[in-house]
Amino acid sequence: MRNPIAERISDFLKKFAPFSYLNYAELVSISDKIRVLNLDKGEVLFKVDQTPSQYFYIVSSGTIGLTIISDAEDNLIDKCTEGAIIGLRPIFAKNNYLMTATAREDAIVYAISIADFKDYIYNHEEVTNFFLESFSSNTRNPHDEEHRGKLISQNIISNEQVTTDIQYFQPIKYNAAPIVAAPTDIVKFIAQTMARTKIGSVIIQENNYPIGIVTDHDLRAKIATGLFEVDCKTSDIMSSPVVTVTENISLAEAQMMMLKHNVGYLCVTKDGTPNTHISGIISEHDVVVAQANNPGVLLKRIKKANSATELKIIREKLTNLIQNSVDKNIPMSHITNVASEITKALTYRIIELGIEELGPTPSTFAWFNLGSQGRSEQTLLTDVDNMIVFNDVSPENYDNTQKYFLKLAEFVVDTFVKIGYKRCVNLNMATNPLWCKSLTDWMNQYSLWISTPGKKGNTFNATFFDFDFIYGDHIIERTLTEEVSTKIADNKMFYAYLGTEVIKSPPGLSFFGNLNLETNPEGVEYFDLKNKVLTPLVNAARVLVLNKNIIGHKNTNQRYKMLAEIDEKNEDLFLQCAEAYHDVLWLKTEYGLKDEVDGDILPIKELTKLDITKLKSCIKVISQLQDLIKNRFQLTYFT
Repeated sequence: MRNPIAERISDFLKKFAPFSYLNYAELVSISDKIRVLNLDKGEVLFKVDQTPSQYFYIVSSGTIGLTIISDAEDNLIDKCTEGAIIGLRPIFAKNNYLMTATAREDAIVYAISIADFKDYIYNHEEVTNFFLESFSSNTRNPHDEEHRGKLISQNIISNEQVTTDIQYFQPIKYNAAPIVAAPTDIVKFIAQTMARTKIGSVIIQENNYPIGIVTDHDLRAKIATGLFEVDCKTSDIMSSPVVTVTENISLAEAQMMMLKHNVGYLCVTKDGTPNTHISGIISEHDVVVAQANNPGVLLKRIKKANSATELKIIREKLTNLIQNSVDKNIPMSHITNVASEITKALTYRIIELGIEELGPTPSTFAWFNLGSQGRSEQTLLTDVDNMIVFNDVSPENYDNTQKYFLKLAEFVVDTFVKIGYKRCVNLNMATNPLWCKSLTDWMNQYSLWISTPGKKGNTFNATFFDFDFIYGDHIIERTLTEEVSTKIADNKMFYAYLGTEVIKSPPGLSFFGNLNLETNPEGVEYFDLKNKVLTPLVNAARVLVLNKNIIGHKNTNQRYKMLAEIDEKNEDLFLQCAEAYHDVLWLKTEYGLKDEVDGDILPIKELTKLDITKLKSCIKVISQLQDLIKNRFQLTYFT
């Protein structure tokens, strides 16, 4: 008997992938079991942290908003309209929803049973590929031209870069040294090896090509039950063919392949087929670890942490995440966004813990991160720079108020040291009474810096113009920002001083075009990446954006891109500067992770020819940038 409603739904579904890959009879079969949900405006379809439903959903009409919670506020990250598929998480992961789906207007949503639809996922290659592409590109629809290939964090509608649900973009780290055996090897000895090394699988290979796999499940199901003798050959009990995947597989793809083939292990090969050499193995445990390292999970754990020990574990997981991202060649802008949000969350939580220990604050205040943290560029465990601005209090209460905030600063900095960071050697920290004072004192301090930047005895520090509000009273932040913006307007002396600092940077290249190297006490030659490349790029971007009174953009890469937008004459140079900064920050992070240092100096013997070529290119861009700054701020006199 015909079902007109099911046919009408089928006509709707066939217009959208992945349903468009199914034949009409299959669509009718699906539609016949669909639940039609009529949602009123404001009605919630599912909530963050809610146990996953047995359904996923496709929007028929209206708009569904997807939100996440960040700093106790709902942040809208996507608007889903006709044809949008949502609530797919239960297909790929057993943990709770990471978002809330709410009707932003009256809407009709079709609920499709996950259990019924799984067969279509696994038995139709086009449907499988749709979901693989969707999660590997981190888009809800890889065929959506507007958002194709974009990260969720790039599609966020709120002003903040929220990185809660980006785990599917992250690479999965696999075991690059798997245990292998020949098909003629005896199972008894394989089992002993597995027990001794505490691993759950052995890849069976011929000429380093995978032909099968023996897992602990095989031992339980085939040997322990008596189906096979323990002295049989591995070829008798191995699972074959082994499921193979490529080296650069994402977390989502790994989960999908395990679900599709109902296996707990994936063999990694050079090209993802069994016809190339074995590169490694991925286990279910690796998937769990990858999920535990995703930014959303780390942010949640930070908010619940109650000690430096817990926060240190989380920071170590961030380091793992950064390492995985570098290994996968994920853009540095994405890596710094993720690292920045987690570092901010760490700071916020440590301040909360400090206030819990010290008691209520004697006045409202604002905490600012400075330096690389203030520019949202810190990826490695370097030093911490910060300042505290507390609201004005009566003269008789000033000392006690300052003492409280100095204690709070000491608690925060001390906790950061326990996590693995370093104290700033120049004491640009809120533990220093110079950088922990009232709003009026800070306004006077900035006024002094701006009006007489080169005056003797004026402890000018340009890093204080890269301040990022983290915690406290937004009014203090706005007041201070407006004060700085007003004071720097058309202040030629201020810009001349900042510009002079840029052109005084030590030359990165010799007269003959080689890298200017230095030698440490052990006689090892190195290149000073920080002072010869990073610092001049950072300083130049700062003075140029301040000259344009661009206060909100603090990230160096973003600053150059903003300058390129508003200065057509020098657009190419500024875009080259943005690319150069991306390249050197990548080198700093890559070598810093490799040698477990801050990455500010690069041992010349470790650099590849490509690295050296990139550095020379960056230095040439800096030279052009210095010429521009000389002309713009009329600095010929200073040179």
